[in-house]
Amino acid sequence: MLVVMKHNASAEAIEAVVDAIQDMGYGARPIPGGQRTAVGLIGNDGRVDKARLEGMEGVLECIAVTQPYKQVSREWREEDTLIRLDNGTVIGGSDVVLMAGPCAVESEDQIMTSARLLRAAGATVLRGGAFKPRTSPYSFQGLGEEGLRLLALAREATGLAIVTEAVDPAGVDLVAEYADIIQIGARNMQNYPLLRRAGQSGKPVLLKRGMSATITEFLLAAEYLLAEGNGDVILCERGVRSFDTHTRNLLDLTAIPVVKGLSHLPIVADPSHGTGLRSKVVPMGRAAIAAGADGLIVEVHPDPTRALSDGAQSLYPAQFEEMVGQINVIAHAIGRDLVAPLDAVPAQG
Repeated sequence: MLVVMKHNASAEAIEAVVDAIQDMGYGARPIPGGQRTAVGLIGNDGRVDKARLEGMEGVLECIAVTQPYKQVSREWREEDTLIRLDNGTVIGGSDVVLMAGPCAVESEDQIMTSARLLRAAGATVLRGGAFKPRTSPYSFQGLGEEGLRLLALAREATGLAIVTEAVDPAGVDLVAEYADIIQIGARNMQNYPLLRRAGQSGKPVLLKRGMSATITEFLLAAEYLLAEGNGDVILCERGVRSFDTHTRNLLDLTAIPVVKGLSHLPIVADPSHGTGLRSKVVPMGRAAIAAGADGLIVEVHPDPTRALSDGAQSLYPAQFEEMVGQINVIAHAIGRDLVAPLDAVPAQG
């Protein structure tokens, strides 16, 4: 439920509504807006006495939130959520953000070379896995904390923000120490202890859609993060399982406008995992921007033939640069721009 306050409601009136909701045994969260403040009631079990709240000073009306996910819903918050990173990148606004990098951090030379090339091409966020949950236990599992340290070196040298994955609740604090954005991978979308811990981390979270998840399940997973007090959540459509074997997954572009209609959270697309084939990444990246995605997260490797993981879906740097030029045209055609390059931060070395 949302308790909508009058535009001239005083801070004391808002605080009184918060106190009244808490006295009923529920959580209360003030939501400042452009014209007025609303107070969200969390944990509504259907027994809330609306009349008690509607009769309080400064209250305009009480509105039921009909979706099973509450804080994620546009019923809860109409305005788009904007997520601001320390390097000036804003995710969720009118500009399209580019996140790119290798599937896994393999060496200092590999990640530093990648970062410099991607910064020059227009990316503002560097992706790279330090911990890699793989289908096979014999596949490369990542460098662990050493990989995180190398990502931090790349950020220091280039100004790129870092997004990297945490794979279990115990590892969230370590990832948060190094990363600007904590990624929750598709295999962990419904790992609820991990979601709760990431929601308590104080860092933005990029949540990937599970391989067989419905959109409602996807948004309910995001609700776990917001329920812990973390409103800086980026959703990511990365493809779902399909019966067809021509691509690794089926990139569900319909999910982008559907989610944007249902939720105020930004959503980006991952055409690399969404297709699994290098030749399909660029066209599906173009299509995702046309569908309204707030950005792309793309795998790029200096030499994909030598990549320790996901080389077949990783772009060469020149291909990424070409894609940036193409999506820039598409973004302009729908009234958007790419996030400004990091010209203000000189790349070192």
